[in-house]
Amino acid sequence: MNPTVITALTVEPLDLPLTEPFAIATGAQHVAHNVLVRLTLADGTTGLGEAAPFTAVSGETQARTLAAIQSVRERLIGQEARSWRPLSAWLTEALPGEPSARCGLETALLDALARHHRVPLWVFFGGAGTELDIDMTVTAGDRAHAESSARAILARGITTLKVKVGALSPEQDVERLVAIHQVAPQARLFADANGGYTVPQARAFLSGLERAGVPLSLFEQPVPAEDLAGLAELTRGSRIPICADESARSAEDVLRLIRERAATGINIKTMKCGVVESLMMWHLARAAGMELMIGGMVESALAMSCSAHLAAGLGGFHYADLDTPLFIAKHPFRGGYRQQGSRVSIADVTSGHGVELA
Repeated sequence: MNPTVITALTVEPLDLPLTEPFAIATGAQHVAHNVLVRLTLADGTTGLGEAAPFTAVSGETQARTLAAIQSVRERLIGQEARSWRPLSAWLTEALPGEPSARCGLETALLDALARHHRVPLWVFFGGAGTELDIDMTVTAGDRAHAESSARAILARGITTLKVKVGALSPEQDVERLVAIHQVAPQARLFADANGGYTVPQARAFLSGLERAGVPLSLFEQPVPAEDLAGLAELTRGSRIPICADESARSAEDVLRLIRERAATGINIKTMKCGVVESLMMWHLARAAGMELMIGGMVESALAMSCSAHLAAGLGGFHYADLDTPLFIAKHPFRGGYRQQGSRVSIADVTSGHGVELA
C-alpha cells in the first residue's frame, strides 16, 4: 500500500464559545457549532480540517455537516491522497450543497499530504509569501457597541476596521460609521452589508457617509446574492470598490461577475466553496484584474491558518479578513499562524497548516 493512501477518517462536533455574538445583517452566532475532521494516511500521518457551517449565510448546520462527511467516509477510505483534485471533483458531485463539509475534508486531506512531504501549505499553494495584514470586524449592533468595538480593535494594534451594516437602516449605519471614524480617525474603514440592503438603501448609505465626511475604502456585498443587476449598478456608479461575497460562491459565479462587470473584487472563502474551488476562483479573478479578499465564516485558528497559507502562498490579495479566531473564547488548538497586531505570519510553519490539537 502506498504511504499516501487514506486509511482513516473521523469527524466530531467542535463547539467554540465566542467572546460576543458574531452578528451580521442576516443573523448572529453565539457559539460556533463547527466540525473537526481528522484524516489519516497509510504511513500514520494525520491531517486536520475544520468545517464551519454558518446557518445565517449558507443554511448549513452542524448536524447536516456531520452527516454529509459521514456519508462519504467509506468512499474516501482507500483513495490516494495524491489524487486530491479528482477527489475534490468527486466531493463536489457527492456533496453539492455542503460546501463547509467539503472544505473540512479538503483541508484535512491537503494538510495530511503536505505533512507527509514535510512541506508547509504556503509553499504547496505557490510560495509567494508568508505574511498578511488583517482587518478586524465590528459586528452588527448599536452606536455605543460600534464605538467600544473600535476602541478595543485599535488597542490590539489593528487599524483596518470592517463594519457589519445592513441590520439597521442606512441612516443608523451611517451614525455608527461616524462614531467609529470619530474614535479612529486614521483607521481604514470597510463596510459589509452581507446582502442586507436594497440598491436605494446602499446608495443612501454611501451618500450619508459622503455628507458626513467619513472615508470608506471598500463596500462588500451591499445587496442580496441573487441581485446581480443591482450589484453591477452600484459598481458602475460608485467610486468606492465593491466586493462580492455571497454573490461569489464558485468559479462559475466569478465568471458571471466578470462578464457582467458586476464587482470590483471578490471575497474568497474556502468555507463557502472548498479549497480547490477557491484556487479556480483566484485564477479567474486575477486574469480579470479584480481585487481579492481572503475571508471566512466564524472559524478557529485551524481553518483560518489554512486560509492564511492559501492567500499568502498564492499572493495577489488586497485584503485579509481572517479575524474570527479573535472572537473565540476557547479552542483546543496550538500552532498555525502567528499574529502580532495586524500582521499574520506563517513563516514558522514547517509542514501542512501547522495547527495541532493541544
